[in-house]
Amino acid sequence: MTKPYSCSPAIASSFTLSAITLALCVSNMAFAQQLPQHTASQANSAPIDDVIVVTGSHTPIAKLTASNNVDVITQDEIERVLAVTPADLLNRITGVHIHTNNGMESLPAMRSPVLTGPGAAGAFIFAQDGIATRAAGFANNNGLSELNLAGASAVEVIRGPASAIYGSNAVHGVVNALSANVDQPGRLRFLYGENNHINIATKFSGEEYAIDYQHINDGGFRDESDFVSNKLDAKFITQFSDATVTTTFSGFNLDQETGGFISSGSNGECYTSSLADNVLYEDTAAMSKNCDPDAYRQWSSVRWASKWEWSLDNGAKLALTPFYRNNHMEFRQHYLPSRAIEENSHSSVGVKTIYSQSLSNDLDIVAGIDLESTTGLLIETQDAADKYSWGKARQQGQHFNYEVDAQIIAPFVQVMYQANEQLSFDASARFDNTQYDYDNLIADGTTKADGTSCTNNNGAAIDCLFLRPADRTDDFSNTSIKAGANYLLTDNTALFASIASGFRAPQTTDLYRLQNQQSIGTIDSESTDSIEIGYRQQSQDLNYEVVWYTMKKDNFFFRDADGLNVTDGKTTHTGFELGLDYQLTQTLNVGVNYSLASHEYDFERANSGVVNGNEIDTAPSTMGNVQVTWQPTDALSMELEWLHMGQYYLEPANEHKYDGHDLVHLRTNYRMNDTVTLTANIDNLTDEAYASRADYAFGTYRFFGGQPRNVKVGVTVNF
Repeated sequence: MTKPYSCSPAIASSFTLSAITLALCVSNMAFAQQLPQHTASQANSAPIDDVIVVTGSHTPIAKLTASNNVDVITQDEIERVLAVTPADLLNRITGVHIHTNNGMESLPAMRSPVLTGPGAAGAFIFAQDGIATRAAGFANNNGLSELNLAGASAVEVIRGPASAIYGSNAVHGVVNALSANVDQPGRLRFLYGENNHINIATKFSGEEYAIDYQHINDGGFRDESDFVSNKLDAKFITQFSDATVTTTFSGFNLDQETGGFISSGSNGECYTSSLADNVLYEDTAAMSKNCDPDAYRQWSSVRWASKWEWSLDNGAKLALTPFYRNNHMEFRQHYLPSRAIEENSHSSVGVKTIYSQSLSNDLDIVAGIDLESTTGLLIETQDAADKYSWGKARQQGQHFNYEVDAQIIAPFVQVMYQANEQLSFDASARFDNTQYDYDNLIADGTTKADGTSCTNNNGAAIDCLFLRPADRTDDFSNTSIKAGANYLLTDNTALFASIASGFRAPQTTDLYRLQNQQSIGTIDSESTDSIEIGYRQQSQDLNYEVVWYTMKKDNFFFRDADGLNVTDGKTTHTGFELGLDYQLTQTLNVGVNYSLASHEYDFERANSGVVNGNEIDTAPSTMGNVQVTWQPTDALSMELEWLHMGQYYLEPANEHKYDGHDLVHLRTNYRMNDTVTLTANIDNLTDEAYASRADYAFGTYRFFGGQPRNVKVGVTVNF
């Protein structure tokens, strides 16, 4: 008989050690219980026709028969991870990496480099139940934070372009959080962690409703980097005459004290370190500092949607979904020399219309139209004195103050054809017309807000850095297509292939927040063309998907290492992706996600350091994630997760690089009874010193230090 592990109070002298002790204690307690015939980890081994996805098509389809890649994070996995930031959950997906900056701020990569700067916004669709959380021309790099991922019933992810379904911004991928299911058990969860981390989450549910709320209060591992976040999702399903009505409401707010980059140029000022500049992130004392104590982000949003569905007499189905969104954000641009304060907001109303019908046993058609109207504004104000540096004049006061009215009209069609029992085809097309009506509220041109000139260090009048167009209207028309095929080799294996295009109509900030080296009205829509070929298997014990893809992107918009906007870049993206889930035994499950990719510049721009064939900065060629889940009893489950980030260059010239990192996380759950479950999670188990994000700009290395070993313990009560 195994000797019980000693759980004396003396062992818990430190918070970290006490959590490890808890994990060992519950593990040893559980060994005394009888092994079950079937463990909960086998919940994913449902029949293949039960794995239905709703992302990437206008109608639900079986995952096995999809003609494109699709990943699903199940509710069991969501409950196990207990995500605080988007990275906690989404970095488990093949070909996806979310760089955490500070607090709830993050930057995504999906078959792409980590996109930063002005052109990064709008390269992805972040949606709830298929409706984007932000209007297409008003995206934000940190948009993932609005989604209540920890409260979702599932999260579905498509890598690569999907504009034929979702329109503008679906250039590199789609993250679609599915609202909580109704008629599920309720729960109350409390987690406590280092740095005074408090996470309270509750869910109430009935036959026709589900309400999920999450509150996070985190003190931050860096100086003056605390944040408070609240997320609320509500879902109601009712029957109104012949219509099934599903109404969702979501609310989000964030109050964050932001910790900015730790720059090698600040050594001896904000901190002192003896390490070389390129490995400064290894100095955990330096990484715990906050050189931007006045940086902050205040953010709030609400969203509402009501989907009305009818089954018509001819067998067709009609769905109308009116929706509303409102978003407001204020933050300091601590990452730019001006350190200006940006205020932006937008409100949208719209409706999605979908009509679907089977024309025969082999042919289905879907048609519809998306309509949306948005009003947005942006004010950027520099409170610091006039500054002339690096050949640029940044003036005190307002840099920009404008309003934009935007309208989108987007008809679409989708056809699905079953050629025989094995072979199926699908084709989608969508036409988007995006119109912006822009109104500048301060002086036009490159002067200060009042029309006076900027000056250099000699007092001579020069153009200010910032260029404000005069009032204007801009119109963009884009057509997107997707065509795919799926061939069932057996009842549980399939080959698939697709071609797809994606586009990103210029964001309002691209068009109307310009720099003096740019020309007004010359920015075109960013476009991507993609080919992918894949193989997938779905069975009781083994599920995997292997994909090869190649993509070409035109009119890539980015900011170079000198802070200048580049609006006509070209890039190529080619890669191999593997996602695997294998039930080795009744008690042991292994998940593997790996991507090998090449992301390169496909144009030359000497003054921006861009060389044709260079790797795009912050684009690692290898990324990996392995999860080993051990469930020896019904009561105990433990997961060990390994996350790999390969090396990447820090700027277009490929002269500076980050060596990458490997992290290990441990998650333990012990179900005491049907009501109470104990949790002990340890992130960065080996206490690796790493950079959650690295770049090189304005002549210095800049790092966001990764969080040291972090422990959270908690309890969940089900009711």
